[in-house]
Amino acid sequence: MELKPFSGAYLVHPAAIWRALLGDTDRVHYADDLNLWLISRHADVRNALGDNDAFQNALTLAPVYEMCPEALAIVMKIDAPPTTAAADPPTHPRTRRALRATFPNTAARVDEQFGPIVRKRVDELVSRIAGRRGAVVDLIPEFAAELPLLVVLDILGVPEDDIAQIKRWSDGQIALVWGQPSPDEQVRLAQGLLDFWRYCQDLVARVNHSGHLGSDYISRALRYRDGDDSVLTESEVASLAFNLLVAGHETTSGLLAHCLDYALAIPSRWDGIVADPSIVPGYVEETLRFGPAIDGWLRMTSRDVTIGDVTIPAGARCLLLIGAANRDPAVFAEPDRFDPHRADVRDHVSFGYGPHFCIGAALARLEAQTALTHLAAAVPGLRLTPGHARSYKPNVAFRAHRALTVIVDPVGVHATGEEEVLAA
Repeated sequence: MELKPFSGAYLVHPAAIWRALLGDTDRVHYADDLNLWLISRHADVRNALGDNDAFQNALTLAPVYEMCPEALAIVMKIDAPPTTAAADPPTHPRTRRALRATFPNTAARVDEQFGPIVRKRVDELVSRIAGRRGAVVDLIPEFAAELPLLVVLDILGVPEDDIAQIKRWSDGQIALVWGQPSPDEQVRLAQGLLDFWRYCQDLVARVNHSGHLGSDYISRALRYRDGDDSVLTESEVASLAFNLLVAGHETTSGLLAHCLDYALAIPSRWDGIVADPSIVPGYVEETLRFGPAIDGWLRMTSRDVTIGDVTIPAGARCLLLIGAANRDPAVFAEPDRFDPHRADVRDHVSFGYGPHFCIGAALARLEAQTALTHLAAAVPGLRLTPGHARSYKPNVAFRAHRALTVIVDPVGVHATGEEEVLAA
């Protein structure tokens, strides 16, 4: 079969393809256009995410296409050691310990340490939007993308003046790895990725040699390292920053965009949030299930793996279809219905599973919940522009909106309408 993630039905309406895969008697399929094995069922995706022995991470961040020689030569200069998504044992357990020791990962700890940062940044952006009464605003660049990036820059202690450049570098990495850029574009994006890595190296070196370690994440990681390369090398600290600057905002940006899209597309949903903010945590959780920001993730088999009647050979790259797993009728009742009150709302795999479970899950939830609650309180009449249609950037893993244009109406009243099934 062909998945065609960069055009056609999958880009516009992936849920239809997910349903077809889940309804097939075969539990595994091969995408000829991508040279990837597709794993779609909830149990199989969860098992693959949790089995670092059979499904390894070394090529998780390797492009899904054959890179041109000129771009490959540039990428080979990036000597960032694997520390998070692309790390396997024995490195990963050590770097994961470092992350757990330096980055809060429970709701209580995240709120205590990062809550003031999140609320300050949310209120700044919400005030800016609310002040544009009657205007048309694109919530992607002016809210969903900017908020998580500002938060992660605050956490890492990165100068705010660098926000635009970091956003370009980060978007470039996602396009280079999981997109389908032309050879000329590959070269440009590869150079940007190399510049991004060198920026992170310089950032850590400046903090390390400043003689003063503060409360920012890089300082905490260097303090944890305490000059001992067996704990973390300075290059690994730079690699952690490198990864957090991308993972710390791109996925949360996608989550927030999807939350806003699903709420505003059905006006009664937005009205419900305005009337009762206590429903927001369940609403965010159902968005994570129904339309994950990352709906596919890569792994490579270290040995032959048999799933059902199909054997995936050793050395094969696999695309774990998180979006499909979250719609598996074997786990979720009425999986194509958006229902924030469902009893199984937290059984999704949008933050992964096992040793690589997303370290920033609690922070992402806090940002999305705070953003929705504060925006609904400040602009209860917010509504999509007439004729707005969903459009996503072509990508095999990240489902990112191109735009989400709204009319800023602080007091407007929505007409309630019938609920409908929304396709992610």
